[in-house]
Amino acid sequence: MSVKTSILMSSAVGFGLIAGIAQAEEISVATVNNGDMIIMQKLSKAWEEETGNTINWVVLEENVLRERVTTDIATGGGQFDVMTIGGYEAPIWGKAGWLTPVDDLGDDYDYGDLLEPIKAGLTVDGKLYAVPFYTESSFTLYRKDLFEAAGIEMPEQPTYDQIKDYAEKLTDKSKNQYGICLRGKPGWGENMAFLGTMVNTYGGRWFDMDWKPQLDSEPWKRAITDYVDLMTKYGPPGATANGFNENQTLFASGQCAMWIDATSAAGRVYDPKQSQVADKVAFARAPVEDTPAGSSWSWSWNLAIPKSTQKAEVAKSFLKWATSKEYVKMVGESEGWVAVPPGTRKSTYALTEYQEAAPFAATVLDAILSADPSKPTKDPVPYTGVQFVAIPEFQGIGTFVGQQISSALAGQQTVDAVLDAAQAQVTRDMTRAGYIK
Repeated sequence: MSVKTSILMSSAVGFGLIAGIAQAEEISVATVNNGDMIIMQKLSKAWEEETGNTINWVVLEENVLRERVTTDIATGGGQFDVMTIGGYEAPIWGKAGWLTPVDDLGDDYDYGDLLEPIKAGLTVDGKLYAVPFYTESSFTLYRKDLFEAAGIEMPEQPTYDQIKDYAEKLTDKSKNQYGICLRGKPGWGENMAFLGTMVNTYGGRWFDMDWKPQLDSEPWKRAITDYVDLMTKYGPPGATANGFNENQTLFASGQCAMWIDATSAAGRVYDPKQSQVADKVAFARAPVEDTPAGSSWSWSWNLAIPKSTQKAEVAKSFLKWATSKEYVKMVGESEGWVAVPPGTRKSTYALTEYQEAAPFAATVLDAILSADPSKPTKDPVPYTGVQFVAIPEFQGIGTFVGQQISSALAGQQTVDAVLDAAQAQVTRDMTRAGYIK
């Protein structure tokens, strides 16, 4: 009997027989094509064998996933039984009555083991509407060998001025070595996830206290100008096509001296099975500029059950399995401890095996717990969310702004032109939605 099978055997009642599942069912699970979810898909065969149920996997690129699940949930289409959704969608969709509460996975699920800020972000009016699969903040990954060779020392928390200086010194395009890799693919959860934090630390905000957009303000112009300058001079070609996964591949293959992105990448770039630079990686906190407020993001990928499903009990069985303490141990024993899903359970960070395998664990946990969605900016704002604005309209707004900035990165428009266009469009959107009186 394999380790992972024995783990599941011990928990068969908890995972497979929630509320008396009577017969085998097939459930459809929509998820993102990130590494942690690919592992979940691989290991889910154990859940299928144990319960007799089967899974139809729909694995999609991040922007496509958001579009598909948003359409399905809003129309009650019933295409999916389990959805992978973010910390942005969960409270909005829960409040709208689109999700099934998941407070009833059993005492053995140990809800108290979930990190409190993450659980709170998925709760509306005392009801939990999703369970966290992994959680992330953002930080700066860098190649310590290249820094040493150049005589540069990375501080615990660099400034963006320092990042620009380092990127210049570490770029050697003749070797396909780029000083920095950053997200360029447009989307509210792609380029705007990173750029939201950059704007924050430059002293900017999406809206003032009267919900008036601030996209043509000086902090926005400075931040986006520096971003475009960084990427144009020191970034890889074709950056407008690069999101999280593409940049992870570039960094892991040795083409990026620095990469500012999700802490969830640490497990993969430190894993010699997935990274050519696993023994050359170091990390620092996300950069700051004018203020530390909102300089690193707060995000969770979660599993939720739409109200439209006819298979809620089977779906709950799968949620319980995929986000349990036992699943964390299964990943560690099957894929290596460096690969376990981060940032969801206190018990993960108490595991000796994880502490020994993951030198980044304490830094990641600190970054996750220190991000404050209720105070994301230097100046006061009427919204919560660090790298997003927790209102339903933000998906469309954020993606439109991301597309505009992508066109500036491609050299099709100036930064001033795209931000002026964004300011005008978002002002119209917020007026139509009734935010601006």
